Order: sequence, then C-alpha cells, then structure tokens
Amino acid sequence: MKIHIVMVEPEIPQNTGNIARTCAIINAKLHLVKPLGFEMSDKYLKRAGLDYWDKLDIEMHESFEEFLVKYPPAKNNMFFATTKGKHCYSDVEYNKMEEIFLLFGKETKGLPEDILQKYLDRTIRIPMRENFRSLNLSNSVAIVAYEVLRQTNFKNLQEISNYFDNK
Repeated sequence: MKIHIVMVEPEIPQNTGNIARTCAIINAKLHLVKPLGFEMSDKYLKRAGLDYWDKLDIEMHESFEEFLVKYPPAKNNMFFATTKGKHCYSDVEYNKMEEIFLLFGKETKGLPEDILQKYLDRTIRIPMRENFRSLNLSNSVAIVAYEVLRQTNFKNLQEISNYFDNK
C-alpha cells in the first residue's frame, strides 16, 4: 500500500519537519500544499526532520485547487482528517486499498469547510475529550498513519528490533 500524507497550508515548521521525518520512516509520500507558513530552508523545519530529508519522497503543490485537479478525490482514496469528522479514523478499513491519501489542514483552521462538506463521508477524526480544540498536527498525522500501517501488519517495515541479535 502507498500512503500519501497531504499537508494543506501548514504553518509551523517544526510540525512539518516532524511529519517529514515520519513520512521518511514509513515510506509515505509527503505532499505540501502552498502557501506554507515558512520557507523550506527554515532551520526549525530542517532540525525537526533531522537527517531524513534525502530519504523523503516529497511533492510540492502551488495551491489546494491544483492538488485536487492532479489527484481528484472521486478517483483516489482520500480521507480528510478533521475534529469535525464523521467517522473515527480507526473504523476505516484502509487495508482494502492499494493507495490512500490522508489530508490534514493548517494548524489554525484545519481543512476548508467547503471541502469537508463536499466529502463528509470521507472525513475522519481522532477521539478526544469534549471542548478541546485539537491534538498537535504532527501527532495527529502519526496516529492516523500508524493505524493504516497496523491494519496492513506493518508491511515492509521492520517490526522487531535486531538490537539483541548482536548482544
């Protein structure tokens, strides 16, 4: 299965750096949709991503509209992560799909309301306490991405450490 993590107008470089690191580790493609709230040369972005940048499959998009034209939601398995989501992220059967797109909005506003309304049946949420705004964006990406991987038995990932093999 190919996982695409789509960040729509991310604002905080440290979050995007952490997400880039997660994408490199799980072999997911990272899509960054402009405008970005930082420069790609930002030191905090680079530091959070550590030395994984050269191992990352990344695609830049000039706008959300451009992304949606290139990857139409009707033709792709897209899930829109939002605190307003209709389904719990862990209730979706991701393991039946060859390729999926997980979309996340900017830290301050999330995904555009018109998109959420249009694809309401494809919205997912992470359960949390009532009256709290949201989890940290990079944590949310990791939670949902690892649920996808769990459902596929972590295919193509090293599940067991070989640390003790050398002891």
